[in-house]
Amino acid sequence: MSNLAPSSTNLTTTMTWCCQPLGKEELSAADSERIAVMFKALSDPVRLRLFSRIAAQAGGEACVCDIQDVGVSQPTVSHHLRKLREAGLLESERRASWVYYRVAPGVLSAMAGLLSQTT
Repeated sequence: MSNLAPSSTNLTTTMTWCCQPLGKEELSAADSERIAVMFKALSDPVRLRLFSRIAAQAGGEACVCDIQDVGVSQPTVSHHLRKLREAGLLESERRASWVYYRVAPGVLSAMAGLLSQTT
């Protein structure tokens, strides 16, 4: 049985996950690939910091102008945010000249469920 079922095979779309924790059952090859993409995106310290800043924002979203001060250039911030979007972790919306980011629906609870202790 699958631990997560993407709403599409395109990783730029929001992933929908089921709630089987790792260790509860063996992952399929396809699920392993999709989960690895997510963990790979979060394995970079700048990406993890950007993801954390967005997730911690009141209202659930952040303007790139408010989160870009992470010690790298603005083009590098844009690159990292694109990688997080491609992994299905973030969604974005352009409003006038700014882009606003939010954690894709269900991602935080899915990650928590995936990493929860099995009994």
